[in-house]
Amino acid sequence: MAEPDQRVTATDSDIMGIFDKIFRQLGRGEPWGVHPDEHKRPASEAPIRTLPVPPLLYIPFSQHVGAAAEPIVHVGQKVLKGECLAVAKGTISAPVHASTSGEIIAIGPITAPHPSGLEIMAITLRSDMEDRWLPLEAIVDPLAAAPEVLARQVADAGIVGLGGATFPASVKLGLGRRSGIKTLILNGSECEPYLSCDDRLMRERADGVIRGAVLMRHATGAREVRIGIEDNKPEAIVAMRAAAAGVADVSICVVPARYPMGSDRQLIIELTGIEVPAEARAADVGVLVHNVGTAHAIHQAIDLGRPLVSRVMTLNGAALRQPGNYEVLIGTVVDDLIAFSGGMRNTPARLVMGGPMMGQVLPSPLVPVVKGCSGILALSAEEVAQGEPGPCIRCGSCTKACPVGLLPLEMNARIAAGALDGAVGLGLHDCIGCGCCAYVCPSHIPLVQAFNHAKGELAAQARIRQRNEATRKLAQARTERLEREAREKAEAAARRAAERKAQKARDAASAAPEQANSEGAPA
Repeated sequence: MAEPDQRVTATDSDIMGIFDKIFRQLGRGEPWGVHPDEHKRPASEAPIRTLPVPPLLYIPFSQHVGAAAEPIVHVGQKVLKGECLAVAKGTISAPVHASTSGEIIAIGPITAPHPSGLEIMAITLRSDMEDRWLPLEAIVDPLAAAPEVLARQVADAGIVGLGGATFPASVKLGLGRRSGIKTLILNGSECEPYLSCDDRLMRERADGVIRGAVLMRHATGAREVRIGIEDNKPEAIVAMRAAAAGVADVSICVVPARYPMGSDRQLIIELTGIEVPAEARAADVGVLVHNVGTAHAIHQAIDLGRPLVSRVMTLNGAALRQPGNYEVLIGTVVDDLIAFSGGMRNTPARLVMGGPMMGQVLPSPLVPVVKGCSGILALSAEEVAQGEPGPCIRCGSCTKACPVGLLPLEMNARIAAGALDGAVGLGLHDCIGCGCCAYVCPSHIPLVQAFNHAKGELAAQARIRQRNEATRKLAQARTERLEREAREKAEAAARRAAERKAQKARDAASAAPEQANSEGAPA
């Protein structure tokens, strides 16, 4: 039998990407975004390696959007791999599980994988190096099960968005069913420079990604699945098309390699032509977006019963000896991951969790890998070199690059003048923090930093207003209570006085006949 044709055939999306490249070559510019140097190789060419079980794991309670999980274990307790350590607290939350078997030796604060270096609560698990799984319970025939059953399995598995947003996946699945979703989009664009974990996942585990897409389609009630992959990942495109062959209503769509194509709103426009209004959600226009890594994790949770205890992530940067992609247990210390990969060539100028455009600078390598960690970058001084900020020359480059059509230079001017409301009026809250504006700025103005600072200041002001309003309501309630109590006391006193007066009148009335009788009696 002849081998199937593995060539990437041209689709409408492919042709659009070709025209886009032609327009760039002609110098005609682009509608939005930037084209930073990829720096994905050599990491993207190395197969996924599995990191051995480290001796200690630090598993934070909060690895997701929403309320932190609530611990249900105690110090000294023995646990198995996959056992629940902390349960979801509230609707928007997710549980966390033991990444391996061992003993709980501490529950307390650790340094957060965040630029602030503040402390977060976590469970410290000492591995017994046996890596023994808890007995797992898969759903036997998931496509015949109710969507709510699948969503509950995903919730119990602690799966969150693995593209970096970390929103609880089960909540989005339920939202899709309630909102009448027509199109489920899987984001395989991976537009951030240096990162290639989604690329390798699609190359090596395409069948699992497609299976996850089918399960998510059933759980959301979507009519179709579109998987967007940038045209700079030809091997992933071939692998995914082969895995999707014969699967109804699942299509692989090639999109132009442009940052930030991985932003959900940009990908929705590219794949459907639908623009999500500024104040709306994607579900409001009949679309739901998930990451390909999330789809693979959902496949493992539903078909195999496995909770989210590990993820594929990229280790990259010029300061590393051996960049690559690794399957890493949640809670692994970054320093252990770097040591396993071969260590450092030299001290990095910057250590970043995530991509260089939107990632978080880490305070040190002594922090744990969490669910939303798509990569660790150890960048050299040459890779982070940037000129000193200068005055804005009003060239408009930031406006051309902005993927959501904002005016970064005008917003920055108003923020600098302290007119935050003016920046809000220009769409500050619509900024997705992608960094395109700062990337193209010839004056090296830290625009994203200014926008994030302004958002933080506005959030702080909102919290102060909420506290003041709460205080005002409490004071008003106290005043009303005191007035009510005083009024009730006065009314009670008036009632008592009236009762006394009435009683006196009754007593007087009853005494009058007696007195009359006594006066009319014979001597």
